[in-house]
Amino acid sequence: MSRFADEFISESIAILQSIDTDQVEAMASGLGAVRERGGRLFILGVGGSAGHASHAVNDFRKICEFEAYTPTDNVSELTARINDEGWDTSFAEWLKGSRLAARDAVLVFSVGGGNRERGVSVNLVLALELARQRGTAIYGVVGRDGGFTRQAADVCVVIPPAYADHVTPHTEGLCAVIWHLLVTHPALMVAQTKWESVTTHVSV
Repeated sequence: MSRFADEFISESIAILQSIDTDQVEAMASGLGAVRERGGRLFILGVGGSAGHASHAVNDFRKICEFEAYTPTDNVSELTARINDEGWDTSFAEWLKGSRLAARDAVLVFSVGGGNRERGVSVNLVLALELARQRGTAIYGVVGRDGGFTRQAADVCVVIPPAYADHVTPHTEGLCAVIWHLLVTHPALMVAQTKWESVTTHVSV
């Protein structure tokens, strides 16, 4: 019997090789255009994807000089909105408070992409409906069938659910690969990352 580690890594490689790289390239170009027109990037995620959102905000700001934010970085405001207004509207109301506009973009990280009928990540659904109303560009990196994010997005990278027992870990793990690809893409990257900048100055 193969070791689990070998199997999981083999699955990851197979999924990566099946990703639609045209969508990744289109997302890099689209996000670059948003930045050039002075737009802001609002990154949304729940659970593990909220952690991705926070990390990605850092990288888009520091590496790409892209003004970026996520609602889950401000626990006081987020929990106040959840307590006073409810979970489902928390992201949409935060976006309203941020004066979401047509020049901006919303980027969603999600395993399922949101599904109103099943009551899953409805806060993502309402946020994206608001973005569509305001003419805001929508991007997503999602798993499963892409859910509402895929339906609403201008560009959506879907992590194929090729291994039913590991949909969530593969989606969340490879989501990080995709957004790290984006922040180092020539269409977006401005500042060199620290270790690469140090290495170039060290003689071999």
